[in-house]
Amino acid sequence: MRNKWVNAPVIYALGMFAMMVPSQAFSAFYSYYYVEKLGLGVGLATIARTIYLIWDAVNQPLFGYLSDRTRSRYGRRKPWLYTSVPLFMLTFIMVFSVPEGWSGGMLFSWFLIALILFEAVATIIWVNYGALFPELFAGNKLRAKASAVQQGFQIVAILIGSALTPILFDLMGFSLMSVTYAFVFALCMLIFLRFIQENEQASAEPRLGFMEAFRATLKNKSFWIFNIANSFAQTVNGLLSSMIPFYAKYVLHIPESQVSLLLASIFVSVIPLVAVWYAIVRNWGGFRSWRLSLAVYGLTAIPLWFGTNLAGGIVAGIVVGFGLAGFLVTPPVVSSRIIDRDTETTGQRREGVYTAVGGFITRSSGLISALAFFIVGRLFGYVSGDDPGQNPEMTFKVLISVVPLCLLAIAFVLSLFMKSPFQNGDSDA
Repeated sequence: MRNKWVNAPVIYALGMFAMMVPSQAFSAFYSYYYVEKLGLGVGLATIARTIYLIWDAVNQPLFGYLSDRTRSRYGRRKPWLYTSVPLFMLTFIMVFSVPEGWSGGMLFSWFLIALILFEAVATIIWVNYGALFPELFAGNKLRAKASAVQQGFQIVAILIGSALTPILFDLMGFSLMSVTYAFVFALCMLIFLRFIQENEQASAEPRLGFMEAFRATLKNKSFWIFNIANSFAQTVNGLLSSMIPFYAKYVLHIPESQVSLLLASIFVSVIPLVAVWYAIVRNWGGFRSWRLSLAVYGLTAIPLWFGTNLAGGIVAGIVVGFGLAGFLVTPPVVSSRIIDRDTETTGQRREGVYTAVGGFITRSSGLISALAFFIVGRLFGYVSGDDPGQNPEMTFKVLISVVPLCLLAIAFVLSLFMKSPFQNGDSDA
């Protein structure tokens, strides 16, 4: 009898939880750690992100291609995931363990090397994890359910990575905080891998040549529009996470100890709202729900402009949580259908390549976020925690409200140029 936990949505979601706890702590606090706490200039931080993006342009598609070609008794994805567990732990700890007293060029060098190593390992994990979704879950309804469960776990992880992190680094410092999260990641990821079983038929299919693997991907217009639109929306996720500590300090004027309350207002509210978006997907279909989520997410960023204290920030956080929930639930349903259509057209499975190329496009959001930080910072005079300029309040009001609204407007307009990847409108094709 088949074990009920094998390939269950909750088990797949546990993998998301494992990755997102440290990943959220990284995305929310690495800028704050290096720029505000250690004094690294925003310009140097932007240079590091640009160098990483060039490296990411090479490694992400390559890892996806190699994953699709992998053949083993354990499947295509699990060998990569098992190997990455200890490497992810070590590189995550490295990010938040800068030697005491380092500054200037030495601090920049540490940041750049740690960033390249950490995000390279993270790429391997995300590509192989994401490639499992369309293989394990078939049909719009099952995918909507699996996505909703997955995003529920993700939001809990985001809440831990965002709201608990300031408490931990205040109590034990950034380095011990990273060690704690690294072991949480390892435990949950190993449980996830224990109960995931790949499709043997997919592993038995012939290996694709390099150009053959990428040819259909590069020609798929819907795939490109979908992922470029998502890259702008994903930038908003990163901005919200990374700018909240600055927003709390310079706009709301609240102490560091209350940042957790502000972050919790966003992410706790998302948990029940995921169920609302699951119902919307079931009734509206994946494609229209995704497009709606882009518009709603943009509008919900507006109240953040008007926050002046902790109470106002919490109210604005709850509002933006509704838009965030929609964007978390809907994209996996649409992207899986795009991959299905490719398989139906070509007769070949290349989830790894599609996930990797799509991941590279959306991960370019990191550069968009860094450039937004640099440009807006220069505009209003913010350089670093040591040199915040004369108007840091306006810097972070614009970054947390105006920039997200503009980015999501661009994403929504792009979505209008995309045809539904579902054969019968948005039905369960």
